[in-house]
Amino acid sequence: MNDPNGFIQFGGAYHLFYQHYPYASVWGPMHWGHAVSRDLISWEYLPVSLAPDRPYDSGGCFSGSAVEKDGRLVLMYTGHVVTGPDKDNDYYQTQCLAVSEDGVNFIKPEANPVIGLSQIPEGVSRKDFRDPKVFTRDGMYYAVLGSNDGQGSGLVLLYRSADLQTWEFAGIPAKSDGTLGDNWECPDFFRLGGRDVLLMSPQRVPAQGEDFRNLHSTTYMIGSLDPEQGRFDYSGYHPADYGFDFYAPQTTEDAQGRRILIGWMDMWESAMPTQDGHHWAGAMTLPREVLLQEDRLVFRPVQEIEAYRTNPYELQAKALQGEWELETGGDSYELQVVFEAGAASAFGLKLRTHGSEETVLTYLAAEQTLVLNRDRSGNGPGGERRTQVSLDGGALTLRIFVDRSSVEVFIQDGHKVMTARIYPGAKSTGIKLFSEGECFVAGLRKWDLDVPGAEASGE
Repeated sequence: MNDPNGFIQFGGAYHLFYQHYPYASVWGPMHWGHAVSRDLISWEYLPVSLAPDRPYDSGGCFSGSAVEKDGRLVLMYTGHVVTGPDKDNDYYQTQCLAVSEDGVNFIKPEANPVIGLSQIPEGVSRKDFRDPKVFTRDGMYYAVLGSNDGQGSGLVLLYRSADLQTWEFAGIPAKSDGTLGDNWECPDFFRLGGRDVLLMSPQRVPAQGEDFRNLHSTTYMIGSLDPEQGRFDYSGYHPADYGFDFYAPQTTEDAQGRRILIGWMDMWESAMPTQDGHHWAGAMTLPREVLLQEDRLVFRPVQEIEAYRTNPYELQAKALQGEWELETGGDSYELQVVFEAGAASAFGLKLRTHGSEETVLTYLAAEQTLVLNRDRSGNGPGGERRTQVSLDGGALTLRIFVDRSSVEVFIQDGHKVMTARIYPGAKSTGIKLFSEGECFVAGLRKWDLDVPGAEASGE
């Protein structure tokens, strides 16, 4: 599985579609897989929703989104067509619809494509024209698409429609200034706390200090969108995740008024070792609630995960110097810990430990930097990622989710997140605390997570 698509609450359930090649654990002509959930945590697979079976999507049904209209579920997706022998360069893309009465079976209207090549404005790539995210504003439908100018700068395009069938070009709300990648993918516009947010995934972004070190990244801007003029006024941009494996996220607003985000927990052009021995590749992040605090987004795991906690373990008030292994461990758990830095020069945790294997989180006090290192995390890509983190009253608060081949680290109550895939051996279940100099563990709580695997449905 690749990008999350069509994330929506419809018919009393959360629906998540995703880029999918059903026949092997490698990339192939994209279909849309489909899963549903009542609580965002336990999912059930439904039949594949879209397959590349029309002239306008013969090369794949690429990413898109979902919207409810007149009680029906409407998907808007990119039809990809290969036009020559070089599939990486010989192609074009248009925007198409699929409609469902029951949320399971979809029909592609005869009117497809609804946004064609003739509607691409001058000065914009004639090939990279994809990933529509539909939203509503003042009684109109809008779709934001990812593209580039063909000269090395990514951009997004905005279209408007009264009926989802007939679309007109509305403008170019945002474009790279030369520092933010040569192509923008999977854009998402939404309102939050009275502000407008553009979330998107720029490709081939040059590193900026410790940020944007994954070649392909995800970033957000906060500002004000004028949909009539097709203009987005914003200042600055920020990474949405500071780890290794987070791309192409999509959000939805649910019936509780929450803005929920799910991202693809993988990364293009990075090794996927499960493809060979385990015959699967790709995963989604935990659903994250998105909050606005001043001029930054905060990401927190949805509260529904707490219903799956089992086997609680708690540690209170421990002075720490050197290394200490907890009396508990595992490969699927939630861990909350508060460190008080004290006189320590460095402190942190080692996860999924056994023998030489370990995934290490280190806080460097002098540099005010948190480091995530997976050089010894098992059979997979190594490396480390760093991000600046200020202590809060001398304290560092981490909320960590380990799920066999993944680690998601929520820092200082979600002000930053670091996500990584890891592939340790089955015996690597230890958890260790360490400190260079003395620090203080003000509190530690850990729960195993008992989440049933997604089940297939014959619907």
